[in-house]
Amino acid sequence: MVDTSVWLDLAKRRDGQNLIHAIGQVVLDGDVELLVPALVIDEFERNRARIEQSMTTSVADRFKMLKKDLEDLSAEWHRPAFDAVAGLAHEMPLIGAMAMRNFTDILQLLNDGRPMDDSEVERSRVVQRGLQKRAPFHRHKNSVADALLIELYSTATQDTTNSDERYCFVTSNSDDFSVQRGDQRHPHPDIADLFNEMTSRYFYQVEGLNAAIAEYLGEDFEEVLAMSDFQEDPRTLAEILEAEREFFDRVWYERSLLHAYRYEEGNQDGITEAQYQISVKAQERVKARRPDLRPVESNFEWGMWNGKLSTLRWVLGSEWDFLDT
Repeated sequence: MVDTSVWLDLAKRRDGQNLIHAIGQVVLDGDVELLVPALVIDEFERNRARIEQSMTTSVADRFKMLKKDLEDLSAEWHRPAFDAVAGLAHEMPLIGAMAMRNFTDILQLLNDGRPMDDSEVERSRVVQRGLQKRAPFHRHKNSVADALLIELYSTATQDTTNSDERYCFVTSNSDDFSVQRGDQRHPHPDIADLFNEMTSRYFYQVEGLNAAIAEYLGEDFEEVLAMSDFQEDPRTLAEILEAEREFFDRVWYERSLLHAYRYEEGNQDGITEAQYQISVKAQERVKARRPDLRPVESNFEWGMWNGKLSTLRWVLGSEWDFLDT
């Protein structure tokens, strides 16, 4: 059972896909089953919009403000800093947006897990826990949801029919669940009886979630993690601009060759001798700048060049299918 706090922490990680994908694989293989109380899904979805906004909008706004400050500086030696920030201002929102898929993938894991609905039994134990001021009610705040979570875990661990089953409770909510003024990787004394270190264990934070599975599956999970290590970084603005220039040149060059061929064959199509000579000289300049430039070799390749140019321009802000050269 994984507390909402851990899922949210994992969702915010830029490298979160590695562990998320690995967990999905061991769940698919039947080695791990996620116990998912409805309140975990509710809390995760309720906090999603807030965290997504903090990961995208706030980052973009901070870079925009920094970019504006640098624009106000007139010294030439500030130009490299300005160019670097301009590139980051473009790249950081993309990084944040790519991280949004963490939320979608985690929600899929939760929906595919074993649902756990609370009953009168768990609710009654929550009331008793509250009356006795036992953790997580030791902090004088509304901790009903946290208490229900731990009582559902208690029910799950008591209802075992398979001696080979191992249970883990993973949280990053140290204030409510961990020992006070001590090693937060250990449970609070009020819930310590739920963890016998053999069939039931307490783990802390995202690192604990990783460790919980790794300690049970050993090298098999390490291999899954290694195969899931495919972090993707967005292209920088400079890379996108260079690619757009390349395919602009390719498309323009092919069109220029076609017009020149028609002119030379007598189909002037409104092209004057002066325009033809300008076109030939322009071809030479482009070829000098891009020695690998060549005519298109197939209709398929021509379609790919146009598609790439359209896509790169769309990324940079143009409308789809804008192919003017």
